[in-house]
Amino acid sequence: MLLLYAFDLKPSEYMFKTTPNLTRIFLSLALGIFITLSLKAQEIPTDESVIAAGESTFKTNCTTCHRIWEVRIGPALNNVTERRSVEWLNSWIKNSQAMIADGDPEAVALYEEYNQTLMQAFPFSDQQVMEILAYINAETAKGPPPPDPGDTGNVGDEGSDSISSSYLMAIIIILVVVLALAVVALIIAARTLVKHLKDVKGLDEAEQEVVSQQFDVGAFLKSNNFVGLVIFVFTIIVLKTLIDGAFTIGVQQGYQPTQPIAFSHELHAGQYEIDCQYCHTGVNKSKSANIPSPNICMNCHSQIKNVGGQDGVSDEIAKIYAAIDYDPATQTYGTDTKPIEWVRVHNLPDLAYFNHSQHVNVADLECETCHGPIKEMEVVYQYSSLTMGWCINCHRETDVNTKGNEYYDKLVKLHSEQSKEPMKVEDIGGLECAKCHY
Repeated sequence: MLLLYAFDLKPSEYMFKTTPNLTRIFLSLALGIFITLSLKAQEIPTDESVIAAGESTFKTNCTTCHRIWEVRIGPALNNVTERRSVEWLNSWIKNSQAMIADGDPEAVALYEEYNQTLMQAFPFSDQQVMEILAYINAETAKGPPPPDPGDTGNVGDEGSDSISSSYLMAIIIILVVVLALAVVALIIAARTLVKHLKDVKGLDEAEQEVVSQQFDVGAFLKSNNFVGLVIFVFTIIVLKTLIDGAFTIGVQQGYQPTQPIAFSHELHAGQYEIDCQYCHTGVNKSKSANIPSPNICMNCHSQIKNVGGQDGVSDEIAKIYAAIDYDPATQTYGTDTKPIEWVRVHNLPDLAYFNHSQHVNVADLECETCHGPIKEMEVVYQYSSLTMGWCINCHRETDVNTKGNEYYDKLVKLHSEQSKEPMKVEDIGGLECAKCHY
């Protein structure tokens, strides 16, 4: 009341003039306090399903910059819930740039510590944030992974392959030498025997003819037997070549085109362990895995401008900037954009239907199953033949992933009544023509 008289306001006037503003202020404060208390009071879940969901979200969105026990572009995340409050982490994950702009001291300190690298905003729900934190806590509890004694790097791997190849070549050379020595020994033995027989008396005419005969190379080459053998071998080689050529029409196994930008899967998917789904966002939900747009590239390369921390902008990253008309100096975008004309590597004919999401979600196949050692490829090439026979063999050999899927319960029951073998894809119609050609 003293404040009211100090400003020469009557209580009725004060209530009339300030109630709307006060109401908004009190409601905002109450809402903020409620959210804060809710986040602080909420414990990090330990349920396995929550941790699994957090692992999926983390690997899809976060592994580009973060590891649990290793510093990458951003800090290591072990024990992060002990170093930061859940409320702070929730705000940071959703919009770290806003926290930096607002001058949050911890946010600004992180921004400066990690070379002013901005973290993109993630439109996660509170539940998704808690799932991620649950996964981080679970991985923290496991402790740091032990060093792999067999991991000696690419050089060691190449060395072991080289040793194996050299060892195999040495065996082949030794066998060839032994075979040559055996032939020489046989020739010497034959000549010695013939010489001995010539000195023997009392041989009849037929035996004498055998001992005295000599091998005529010219007559052998002109003989019908040799000419027939040559024609037969030549015909077989020609037919084999024609058949192999017919079977390889449209097969592009090993195809390795030069791309407009030298993107290295060995660096991104191998060294930095970026999840395939981070870039190929359609693999879980559409027929095609889709080629990533430059926007996905810019999630990292708006800050990472060169390889290995080198100064300036690398030539290849500059091509990304040119495609989207981005000026790294001013961090602004223009309007002179043009698509990056990537060359397609894996291309099935139009007569065949293939759905990525069905194989990834239902069959739970790994990318390497079809695409090979993609994490070791500096330049991507077609690893598998992608022929109809290759697909059919996979359907004959692959067990149906029925665990936790009620759709297959009756089929599993019917199959178990007729066979003790695991149910294969071919047992549920995987070899029907209309599955792929309709």
